[in-house]
Amino acid sequence: MIITYENKKSEEDILTLTASAKLKTVFGGKAGNKLVHGDNLPVLKTLLDRYAGKVDLVYIDPPFSTNGHFKIGDERVSTISSSNDDDIAYSDTLVGAVFLEFLRERLIFLRKLLSENGSIYLHIDYKIGHYVKLIMDEVFGRKNFRNDITRIKCNPKNFHRRAYGNVKDMILFYSKSENPTWNDPRAPFTKEDEVRLFKKISKDGRMYTTIPLHAPGETANGNTGKEWKGIKPPKGRHWRSAPALLEEWDKQGLIEWSVNGVPRKKIFLDEKDGKKMQDIWEFKDPQYPNYPTEKNLDLLKFILKASSNEGDLVLDCFCGSGTTLLAAQELNRTWIGIDHSDHAIKTVKKRMGSIPTSLFSKVEFELLKQIEKKVVTKKIQPQSHFFESANTPAFPVFRRG
Repeated sequence: MIITYENKKSEEDILTLTASAKLKTVFGGKAGNKLVHGDNLPVLKTLLDRYAGKVDLVYIDPPFSTNGHFKIGDERVSTISSSNDDDIAYSDTLVGAVFLEFLRERLIFLRKLLSENGSIYLHIDYKIGHYVKLIMDEVFGRKNFRNDITRIKCNPKNFHRRAYGNVKDMILFYSKSENPTWNDPRAPFTKEDEVRLFKKISKDGRMYTTIPLHAPGETANGNTGKEWKGIKPPKGRHWRSAPALLEEWDKQGLIEWSVNGVPRKKIFLDEKDGKKMQDIWEFKDPQYPNYPTEKNLDLLKFILKASSNEGDLVLDCFCGSGTTLLAAQELNRTWIGIDHSDHAIKTVKKRMGSIPTSLFSKVEFELLKQIEKKVVTKKIQPQSHFFESANTPAFPVFRRG
């Protein structure tokens, strides 16, 4: 399935005809971390010269195609409680196919910047997210789609509308290749989980449960299909481990035998580091944000821990309040943030300045500013369309490909 819409450019034209940004250093010229005040499309083109294939993780929270303005004031940062005197932090007025092409252009450059083991998390609204997924499939490849994550963003709403309350948005998770950095993040067990999942108590007072010693699939040749203690795996299954290891576990008291002689492996609560994280997350937005649409810091830390390691390079080209950059700083990652909003840059500088420093730890970053904001050197001709008429729809159509 390929998404087709008015004025969709070729990837080659986007990469070659987009002008690079001219940047000047405002301060911190020798720092590894970068904060760039400018239009992210030409800035991304400029970054290719130095960072192509070197970015380990991208998180972006782009505009949601809401056709609205997000305001900021000295006493409030909100789109619900705003004053006519408040400044506009940024405008989200691109809609339909124009918005999708705006996003696609930037995703093409982000793919070039990602390392072979890199990943991208794109945070988007449910109203536009399904169209965006098709763009992500096109740019990164369907085989590199990892997850469509539901993020619980707020408490239940009681607005009067002929629809269910909306408490979620979505995060699209893709990798550059089939072997991304992955640290298998875990969520801590709740007390309810412990009681429900670890119902047995050992002689020394440890909570535990048991799991089968066999798994689906027969072994044609190999030890996991052989007999152990006079028992063969059930038909259509194989031992999870070789009989020699099963024998060692049994000697250590790690196998529990039922009254019918069925062996099961003991799993102790105090040896588990939590449960596997699923694709529904509850990371609610801050109640008192520093900037409109500011995201939960724990959300960003979780993503960074899952898909990057210490010393890795993290990029956010819609950095807004700088939560991604703050998470990267606290987790010992190198970071690059880009935003065109004066208020966003001001907020990021303030938040970075509020991080406690010591004799051995200091937040250092280079602030760069775009000198020239021209994006495209000449008019780009659109690709041919699957549907062409005088009434081409404002939103995309689809064709298989």
